[in-house]
Amino acid sequence: MKNNHIGASLKILLFALLIFGACSHPEKPEIVELKQIIPDIALDIRYATANNFVGEVLYPSSRCFLAKEPALALKKVQEDLKRQGFRLKVFDGYRPLSVQKRMWEILPDPRYVANPANGSNHNRAYSVDVTLIDNDGNDVLMPTEFDDFSEKAHRDNMECPEIAIRHRSILEEAMGKHGFSGIDSEWWHFDYRGYKNRPVLDIAIDSL
Repeated sequence: MKNNHIGASLKILLFALLIFGACSHPEKPEIVELKQIIPDIALDIRYATANNFVGEVLYPSSRCFLAKEPALALKKVQEDLKRQGFRLKVFDGYRPLSVQKRMWEILPDPRYVANPANGSNHNRAYSVDVTLIDNDGNDVLMPTEFDDFSEKAHRDNMECPEIAIRHRSILEEAMGKHGFSGIDSEWWHFDYRGYKNRPVLDIAIDSL
């Protein structure tokens, strides 16, 4: 009888360990190509060019990827904006951890570049950098250019043209409605809800 109790206890312990192990490792998200989800979205993937703050080509192509859940949410944002006469243009989505490390080497300032020791939400495929364009594909005035690492790019900056503030507000409202939240220092950066439960990834862009 005693042996039966020991055997049952061991089975319970093993089951608990299996459950704990499964829960302690964040679930890897399904990564999708953004153009496959939102065919009419505009892309200006700066890190696929040297036109960025690093001054180097960091991605092998200008394709853009996100986890499936935020990509589907971004599709709803696009639909809402089109009814207002705007569309989205994307500067960056999923970013491999190896690229994050290179960025940190150039600008080790956590206000603008996430420390790769903890990873960026871009590395989790749960962040996206976006701006507005009109329905004809023309850029609209925003407070600053992308990757302007100054206080002018902060979300509370009111020292810019009124129309730029209005465009920023339209973008923030549309993104917030569908589960995205911004950060204080970059008007273009948005994180999708649930990112805390996702792992940091270092999958090369050209292998997706």
